[in-house]
Amino acid sequence: MRRYIASICFVMALTVPTAAFAYVGPGAGLGLLGALWALVAALATALSFIIAWPFRKALRRRRASRGMEPTEKRPDRADHEGSSEEPGG
Repeated sequence: MRRYIASICFVMALTVPTAAFAYVGPGAGLGLLGALWALVAALATALSFIIAWPFRKALRRRRASRGMEPTEKRPDRADHEGSSEEPGG
């Protein structure tokens, strides 16, 4: 029983907050906020794409069932002007 009480007291002593006497300057603080904002923006973007995917898929299926072509397809790179592969040689 004494060991149990001693271990609880030890854990409580480790978790009690104490003053750190540390200084975080404005550069480090803004860097931390910028990194946090980038993380939040990346997660929000990923979540929005995951949520929008079924709707986009349903819209594409609907267009395909009506016989409509997608609005615009990306041309192949070889079809562009100034490509490295010249036709005919």
